[in-house]
Amino acid sequence: FFFHPHPAKPDPLWSRGLGDVYKRQIYDYLGYEIPSLIVEQVDPNKMKTMAAILRDPYPVHWDKDANETLGLKGRVINQGPLNLSYIANMLMAWQGPACIKRLQARFLKPVLDGDTVIAGGKITEIIDSEESRVRAKVWLSRDNEIVLEGEAEVLVKV
Repeated sequence: FFFHPHPAKPDPLWSRGLGDVYKRQIYDYLGYEIPSLIVEQVDPNKMKTMAAILRDPYPVHWDKDANETLGLKGRVINQGPLNLSYIANMLMAWQGPACIKRLQARFLKPVLDGDTVIAGGKITEIIDSEESRVRAKVWLSRDNEIVLEGEAEVLVKV
């Protein structure tokens, strides 16, 4: 369930022509906006597969007809782990597969099949400059509304 991000915003150091001669310092990351990951359309087939993998009997994740009674008009709700995976994939696309040291999130609103969601984040704190560990505020949004928010501890490249 890995998703590839759309072309990210250029790194500010590269856009100033400094990327090849300037070694990024850990404090350069403070306030840095992590390149976003866009999921153009949440796929109901992946939800059904995830429900099977998780042995999740809850029909809101795979039974469109049953969801009619919930007022979802034939749509299904994405599983929380899939929503969280968009955040994880954004972080790994930015800093590599071993960068996430801690990830916490609160699920605020459901994500439905067919939704376009954007994973984003911003560095808020340098936790350990020797270890190159930072804290980031992370979120998942749909139509400019935050549907998931949390924090991540990430090892960054310096």
